[in-house]
Amino acid sequence: MITWDVFIWFALTALLCWVMAATVVYTKKFCKWTLPLLVVGLLVFASFLTGFWIALERPPMRTMGETRLWYSFFLSVVGLIIYLKWHYRWILLFSTTLSGVFIFINLLKPEIHSKTLMPALQSPWFVPHVIVYMFAYALLGCSLLIALYLLFVRKKKEEQSLLAVADNMVYSGFAFLTFGMLFGALWAKEAWGHYWSWDPKETWAAITWLAYLIYIHLRWHAPRYVKEACVVLIVSFLCLQMCWYGVNYLPSAQDSIHRYSVN
Repeated sequence: MITWDVFIWFALTALLCWVMAATVVYTKKFCKWTLPLLVVGLLVFASFLTGFWIALERPPMRTMGETRLWYSFFLSVVGLIIYLKWHYRWILLFSTTLSGVFIFINLLKPEIHSKTLMPALQSPWFVPHVIVYMFAYALLGCSLLIALYLLFVRKKKEEQSLLAVADNMVYSGFAFLTFGMLFGALWAKEAWGHYWSWDPKETWAAITWLAYLIYIHLRWHAPRYVKEACVVLIVSFLCLQMCWYGVNYLPSAQDSIHRYSVN
């Protein structure tokens, strides 16, 4: 049975595969082992998620630590997709580093993973809501990496091509973010009797959604404002972090219906 105690071995094995692949890609234009290493890392991590799901007898999505597992996994998935589609060698280093940060946060601060699942989380909307949101967060996290790269390491000739990649990440992430909010509204209706209550977490979800919508409008109507677009992208991601876990530390959120996320 796969328990939380063995996470470190799965995580380090997957991370080692990703680091090796990212390093080879960054130093060489081609290596036949790159794709196999990336895929093996993803399979190792996916096997832990699957086994942990079976052991818990519920989806491992209840606590912050559990959602970080999915975020680490999807970051690597998105990094691989970007690399295969646009061949940016540096993206694997960035996505692997960010994924590794969340893995080590979980190793340093493990959370209690019990089999208990409160009634509100026993909804069929629970799993699609969390998975769609985590995939959106991973896409938007990779767009943040591009924004930071353009602000601090950018080369003039790369601006438009990289921003085009960031745009695609934001468009896709925004779509998944929208679906996640819709799934959440349907879940809220089933669990609490209303689609939207302006709970602190829901409020920050709306703020995050609007922030990325501002970025999209800025790119459509003022495509030459590269620096400004990158700043908006960074601010949007900070709003996303506030929505994901920062809101849990607000006094107004202590009686929130979303407090299960930190139990």
